[in-house]
Amino acid sequence: MAKASADKNIVDKSRSYRDPAIARTVRATRDRLQSDRERNVQYDRELMSMYISSAIQGAAAMPALALLAACVSILYFNGPNVFAWVVATLGSYALMAYLATRAQKQKVTFENAKRWEKQFIVAQALTGLSWAIFAYQQCPQCNGQEFAFFKGVVLLVAIAITAMSSFTLRRLPLMIFATPIIVAYTVGSPPSNPIEMIIVAMLLATFGFFLFISSRLYNANLIMLSIQAEKDWLIAELEIAKSTSDEARRRAEEANLAKSRFLASMSHELRTPLNAILGFSEVIKNEVLGPIGNETYKEYISDIHRSGGHLLHLINEILDLSRIEAGRYELNEESVSIRDIAEDCIGMVEMKAQNKDIKIIEQFERALPRVWADERSLRQVVLNLLSNAVKFTPQGGEITMKVGWTAGGGQYVSVKDDGPGIPEDEIPVVLSAFGQGSIAIKSAEQGTGLGLPIVQAILAEHGGEFVLKSRLREGTEATAILPRNRVLVDAPSIEMPDPDKNRRKSFA
Repeated sequence: MAKASADKNIVDKSRSYRDPAIARTVRATRDRLQSDRERNVQYDRELMSMYISSAIQGAAAMPALALLAACVSILYFNGPNVFAWVVATLGSYALMAYLATRAQKQKVTFENAKRWEKQFIVAQALTGLSWAIFAYQQCPQCNGQEFAFFKGVVLLVAIAITAMSSFTLRRLPLMIFATPIIVAYTVGSPPSNPIEMIIVAMLLATFGFFLFISSRLYNANLIMLSIQAEKDWLIAELEIAKSTSDEARRRAEEANLAKSRFLASMSHELRTPLNAILGFSEVIKNEVLGPIGNETYKEYISDIHRSGGHLLHLINEILDLSRIEAGRYELNEESVSIRDIAEDCIGMVEMKAQNKDIKIIEQFERALPRVWADERSLRQVVLNLLSNAVKFTPQGGEITMKVGWTAGGGQYVSVKDDGPGIPEDEIPVVLSAFGQGSIAIKSAEQGTGLGLPIVQAILAEHGGEFVLKSRLREGTEATAILPRNRVLVDAPSIEMPDPDKNRRKSFA
């Protein structure tokens, strides 16, 4: 049970959260956008659905044109055999409307798309034959070329409507529809004069033009469908990535909660024996209960006391950083003086600096107002900066500490040393938790790597910032900045009105 609970909080970073099937589909969709050869077979269902919708919505257009042509033929050209033609034409379009309605009810699938396409092409061929009958009609009793011109206009309109309504089925329906019309118009009644030849030429040119337009519209719809498919798959991929991210975040929160519980438990479990180790080792070191006869034992007990203090300091820093990261670091804010805090911290490290013959130079501005901050946290910030400076400043070096105003009206504390410095590419490492530069690793006085991250986090809690500047073999300057809204400005005194003065003025 314990193993399952522990495994629950582990985030497997080696696992690929990208769905392989979706990745393959997205790549295939992109390939379809770049390959004209595959487009004709990839979207049959979508194109067929578009054709069916267009056929149902425009089902009355061509029958209306046929009825209009029949009425004009009867009224103006004595209607040669027009009745049989209009019945055949209306019947063919009724068949097409029936097929479209049936296909819409049954829903087009990838399996039956080809079958429906063949049926609609047969229906288009029937309508083309019916219009070929109209193109074959003659009007011997007509004077001039009015009937030939009338037929040409009607056939042009019929070809145009068919091209615009059937372009989603490639070029085949238009060719099957228009070919018998052109054959009947040119072969059945060959042109005998210039006007009829011009009409035939216009009919052929119009057929070629609409064939080109329908081809372009077909390709444009393929591109649109490809882009739509890619968009849908990308949205699906983003949704999967989002769900994966939410799951990873949930596991991270559980892991963070488990870490907080572990630290809270271990802080108690470690501090209790550490306090005993520190207390008893100090008693033995100071020979409170009697002298120690062996000098080696004295050295050992001093090492034990020093190591215990170092371990307790490390535990406190880890707990501080974990509380800050968990958002549970509470500031006990009050009115404090940065100058006083800096002077106290200098007193704490002064003995260690004297042992290394390090001179600490103070440059404090006078008459600095107090700030609204957590005194313990600010003391920890300044002490960490001073301790680092003392640690890495060589024997006989200098440390300059400044306290003053910032250009924006805030206050700052700056600690500058003349130590070995930090390489520029190692500054982000130094500012990360447990990060140490190459010089710190080689130094005899290695730290935990938590001092500067804690400084940075505490200043962020106060709304301030931490700036670290360093040059190799020239030294390092660390600056802690508090914003302007943390500075307490004395309000001007309010002058109270004098009632006796007003009374004297009224008597005067």
